[in-house]
Amino acid sequence: MILVRHAQERGRADYGWLDTRHTFSFADYYDPKYMGFRNLRVINEDRVQPGQGFPTHGHRDMEIVSYVLAGALEHKDSLGTGSVIRPGDVQRMSAGTGVRHSEYNHSKDEPVHFLQVWISPERQGLEPGYEQKHFSDGEKRGRLRLIAARDGAGGSVTINADARVYAALLEPGQRVSHALGEDRHAWIQVTRGAVTLDGQPLVHGDGAGVSGEPGLTIASAAGAEVLLFDLA
Repeated sequence: MILVRHAQERGRADYGWLDTRHTFSFADYYDPKYMGFRNLRVINEDRVQPGQGFPTHGHRDMEIVSYVLAGALEHKDSLGTGSVIRPGDVQRMSAGTGVRHSEYNHSKDEPVHFLQVWISPERQGLEPGYEQKHFSDGEKRGRLRLIAARDGAGGSVTINADARVYAALLEPGQRVSHALGEDRHAWIQVTRGAVTLDGQPLVHGDGAGVSGEPGLTIASAAGAEVLLFDLA
């Protein structure tokens, strides 16, 4: 079964400095049908204007992954971490018992476009942590590159959740397939371009949940970038 979440159906808020789209219920946007998918709780597509950003605020008991599509995102947190996240970088912050952080557009001239992803941790009260790694376009081109996993497999960032996150860049005519284990589910998020998911068309901003299937195939006729979440 494939459940499609079309881009135009997402929640939206425009604050001038921030234009954000919510795949699932978040902040002032509430839809009881879309409270998340399995342990995937949030996918926000954010565009932040130059020199603007999210001032210091706190989180607890959540695995937060940031994936930059264009521009540069400046991160600071109460763990003492300061970094800049650019396209190809994957940032993981485990909020655990509590962490405070800020995220700002690093540029004074160009907007930053990124995805903020929240995944519920396997247990509460974990020690807060931070990790950042770079994955080149070549690693993702024409294949599903593992970028986040509970065991940090294949050089991915380590998340404290039963989830595996993959990224793929598809050239025109390319396709990738992914097998789902017993009682596993998948969420596919199109971050640019257009694809078909087992023949179902999806475009930038669309998402789809897959359940009760042995696997899935993603194909692109004109080029695309996608994230795939393999979930319990």
